[in-house]
Amino acid sequence: MTPEDPPPPPLDATFRNGTITAFGVTVSFSLGFLSQWASSPGVWHSYDTPPALMIFVGVALQIRALALLLPIEGLRKKIYDKATKIYLVGLILTGLGVCAAVSFDALAPLFSGA
Repeated sequence: MTPEDPPPPPLDATFRNGTITAFGVTVSFSLGFLSQWASSPGVWHSYDTPPALMIFVGVALQIRALALLLPIEGLRKKIYDKATKIYLVGLILTGLGVCAAVSFDALAPLFSGA
């Protein structure tokens, strides 16, 4: 794209609104898992720290992506693409954190001698 080229047209607001809905739903699921995990009875262990950090960072990235789309500037393709990339990284981190948390809890009895 050269400086004299016109900027690309904005995204259709309906399309962006669907993306905002999808991002919001997965952010709420991610926060729900974290809340449920934090309030579950039982002792937290040192091996819970890496999954918790992955989930925290992943959720923060998902929220950042959602925040990028909410203003009217979120209709610009460049902003939309950036938000989508940030969201996907956050979603992957959150998913890895959840998988690690479940795996560590399932495997803990094997290593604790119980």
